[in-house]
Amino acid sequence: MPGVRAQRRTERARRRRARQRDAMAVAASAVVAVGAVTGVMSASAGEGDHRNAARPTTTATPVPGPLPARPTASATPTVKASAPASRPAALPSTEPPRASRPAPPASSPTRAPGKPEADRGEEPGGAALYRHPESQVLDWVRANGDDPRHALIASRIAERPAAVWFAAYDPGAVTARVRSVTSAAEAAGRVPVLVPYAIPDRDCGGASQGGAPDLAAYDDWIGDFAAGLGGGEVVVVLEPDSIALSDCLSTAQRQARFASLARAGRTLHAANPRAKVYFDAGHSGWHSAGKQAAALRAAGARSSGDGIFTNVANFHRTADEAAYARRVLAALGGPPGLGAVIDTSRNGNGPPAEGQWCDPAGRALGRAPTTRTGEDRIDAYLWVKLPGESDGCKGAAGTFAPDYAYQLARGD
Repeated sequence: MPGVRAQRRTERARRRRARQRDAMAVAASAVVAVGAVTGVMSASAGEGDHRNAARPTTTATPVPGPLPARPTASATPTVKASAPASRPAALPSTEPPRASRPAPPASSPTRAPGKPEADRGEEPGGAALYRHPESQVLDWVRANGDDPRHALIASRIAERPAAVWFAAYDPGAVTARVRSVTSAAEAAGRVPVLVPYAIPDRDCGGASQGGAPDLAAYDDWIGDFAAGLGGGEVVVVLEPDSIALSDCLSTAQRQARFASLARAGRTLHAANPRAKVYFDAGHSGWHSAGKQAAALRAAGARSSGDGIFTNVANFHRTADEAAYARRVLAALGGPPGLGAVIDTSRNGNGPPAEGQWCDPAGRALGRAPTTRTGEDRIDAYLWVKLPGESDGCKGAAGTFAPDYAYQLARGD
């Protein structure tokens, strides 16, 4: 019996250490609340060296307004909805979602070591990206014309497309909110980028916990979301962290979530065959390409998606993310038309020191949103994280912090 008790004590100690490691992995998460056309959302920063993925909080959803809907003043993502402009037939096109893409143009010049990635603006030849006309940064720009930071923030952030998040579980309202964005974008001849973020057990119960009450409710919500897509070109960044941050779930829970994500991809494509749906691949500093590909395969990314997304709300350099994305795609296998989109919103100077994730100093805006990347299998650079909206250190979480935005725009 003493030997059995000793074994039990050892096992309890092992489990305690594992729980402590898991707690540390998600403790460094802050929520950046931002308002979207969809309601109040947030981008939260997670493990400094692992996640930093955007995850909204759940708060009351405002009553939808006329098209295009105007979000509440305090709650608007840099809602210049960022829709990529990929090389022809890669990102939104009239071809089937998984059609083979033509050979990409020559790669862009190599960035000199130690210097920010070049901001070349939106290049010709790709899809035109939609910028929603209401956002926190635009509110600040309109109200602060005499501020010495105005010109740089206006030109380098406020005029860029950025993703529109739908983070509130709002059955009965989400269709109108999605439609308010897609119809305005279609009328303007531009492509929106939308981020549904309502998966149950969101953020493993961390700072951005919330989402639909269960997967059946989520399936219904995604159906309502899809009903607002219309028939124009649209890019969907499906549920950041839903795959890369799924180890906290039991095997059965993870399988059920992955099945629901596969259904979501099919539902979105059925509602709008021109939609391009990208699945969560984490980022280059997190899981190995093989592990992430296995999870993506289980979640139906090959049959229900058009590719993967990486680096949401993180800082890893574009070149590292592109190389990682190609490794994941290679491990994932066909079909050959699968591509990747990368969040470049604030990765211009690469990642900060390990453990620094909350509005870290020395970061910079990355490549401007475009679908003309010049990189093999990289469909677009997007601004999914909303530049200038604080992680909670430069300002209240989710609020626009002009000093932070100015630092990102300057790259210092």
